[in-house]
Amino acid sequence: MDKVIVAVGSTRRPKLEAVREALAILGPSLDENAQFDIAGVEVPSGVRHTPLSREDLMEGARHRAEVLVQIAREKNEPWKYFIGLEGGIDVMRENAHENGARHAFLESWAYVTDGAGRGAFGQSGAVVLPELLTHIVVDQGVELSKAIDAFAGGRGIRDAQGAWGILTCNMIMRQDAFRVAIINAFAPFFNRAMYASGDKRAGA
Repeated sequence: MDKVIVAVGSTRRPKLEAVREALAILGPSLDENAQFDIAGVEVPSGVRHTPLSREDLMEGARHRAEVLVQIAREKNEPWKYFIGLEGGIDVMRENAHENGARHAFLESWAYVTDGAGRGAFGQSGAVVLPELLTHIVVDQGVELSKAIDAFAGGRGIRDAQGAWGILTCNMIMRQDAFRVAIINAFAPFFNRAMYASGDKRAGA
């Protein structure tokens, strides 16, 4: 059985477990004869501690994956896939008007690349933040991980259920959100026929 090593740009348990769970589901579709292992490496996101836009979330996820690719090339690591994961907030105005109602959505994003030019984003879905938490994080600039601890009266929440768990009464955990994002990001890899046909139609 071939061994496929997947590099992940984090050493945090919820992120690594999310990758493990995602690979258990999608791994056979990538390679039914492979055994998947995970290498967690702490790398910078290249964006602010709590991203406040979809663009920042996507950039953070991509940056983590691209740093892993660089590390693999420099150290000759046998990693086949590279995953960057980024959680944060997407702040938007209703109807795109400056005076429109402001909404802040908690989102989890993934970027997967094979390091050879193929890459794709995946997103978890979103849950709206309470106004008070939005004010603390967006307006006062407090890091989300610290704000959610104070908001919920706990410690180390991001390494447990995360803000996702707090906001959904543990119906969706941080790990769950990242698992969905990872599966979505891998879709062009394990469903190549569909995405290839889409590329052909677009170029027709």
